Amino acid sequence: MSTNSLFDNTETAFQLKSDSELERAYFLFKMISNEPLVKIGSAVTKFALNINLPVEGLIRSTVFDHFCGGVNELDCMPTVDRLQEVGVSSVLDYSVEGKEEEEQFEATTKKVIELTKFAKNKEAMPFSVFKPTGLGMFKIWQKLTEKEALTNEEKDLWNNIVSRYDRISKVAHDCNIRILIDAEESWMQDAADDLCEKMMEKYNKERPIIFNTLQCYRWDRLDYLKGLHKRAKEKGFKLGFKVVRGAYMEKENDRALEKGYKTPICESKKATDDNFNNVLKYIFDNLDDIELFAGTHNESSTYIAMDIMKQKSISKSDDRVWFGQLFGMSDHISFNLGAEGYNVGKYIPFGPVKDVMPYLIRRAEENTSVAGQTSRELTLLKKEKERRNL
Repeated sequence: MSTNSLFDNTETAFQLKSDSELERAYFLFKMISNEPLVKIGSAVTKFALNINLPVEGLIRSTVFDHFCGGVNELDCMPTVDRLQEVGVSSVLDYSVEGKEEEEQFEATTKKVIELTKFAKNKEAMPFSVFKPTGLGMFKIWQKLTEKEALTNEEKDLWNNIVSRYDRISKVAHDCNIRILIDAEESWMQDAADDLCEKMMEKYNKERPIIFNTLQCYRWDRLDYLKGLHKRAKEKGFKLGFKVVRGAYMEKENDRALEKGYKTPICESKKATDDNFNNVLKYIFDNLDDIELFAGTHNESSTYIAMDIMKQKSISKSDDRVWFGQLFGMSDHISFNLGAEGYNVGKYIPFGPVKDVMPYLIRRAEENTSVAGQTSRELTLLKKEKERRNL
């Protein structure tokens, strides 16, 4: 099969979807393609959940079940097993967002540790994942990034964050399970990068266990990567990176405008694509030092990565190179890559419906803002419906 037609194979792409799930997916992407509808729907959903209207069942049977694995990890296991049967691994993501209490940060830490220990004996789960603000208050990350002094109380809270990172990293190291640390807004990211680097220095001696995330819609990320690579070589540790385009573009541009600084975001979609592809190339040129998790829904970037692997005679199953997509999206990329023998993982969010809603709303809004993403999904779903005579 020529690579150019690889992602058009809808039979492979949607092999795990029943007819009714296929119809639901088509319906959802049709809704998401309507930007005003998404904005209204998001607002209504937030309001309904906040005043405890009985909408959870409706959310659960539509958008939640399409984009999430379940309300807890046991819920996710049938999905994890089904994916593994068709050559796709799972990255379980406890997607509870926007919490600000210490006990919640502790609960998330315990959950990540629990999942990491569980993954040790589950071949289908080669990675764990968490968000920096899942382990500590946003404002502390922000103050450190903006070089503001912390109060004594905040210093204690920061020490708690460092301890949580270390506990998770140590368990990951002991279990030999790689940890993907998500990236967030630029005005808190420097503190997250610095802490991640400390963990890499401590735990990535033999191989990359701790992976940071590079958001390539930021024009400074290739320089950051090169600088970190230089430091890692000097100090003798390995790097792991999840490479993505990024998820906070409008927010970033709005804040830069409001505060009067130069936006950290690339000037155009093309500049972002070029940046992403250049970061990929740099990592492939340094694969002995840096492992790659290419988190992308972009077909041409995926083809570029596959071409580089071919040129450099890197085996499709080389454990240093992984591809990843979100559950419920870009199945035409994930399942066709898996069928071809590449390492591919689906990011599977889970958690209580109400707590996962901020994540789901962000995904819907992101989908409407990525030109072409939703229409491509709809075209492929329609093609598969026709193939099945639905």
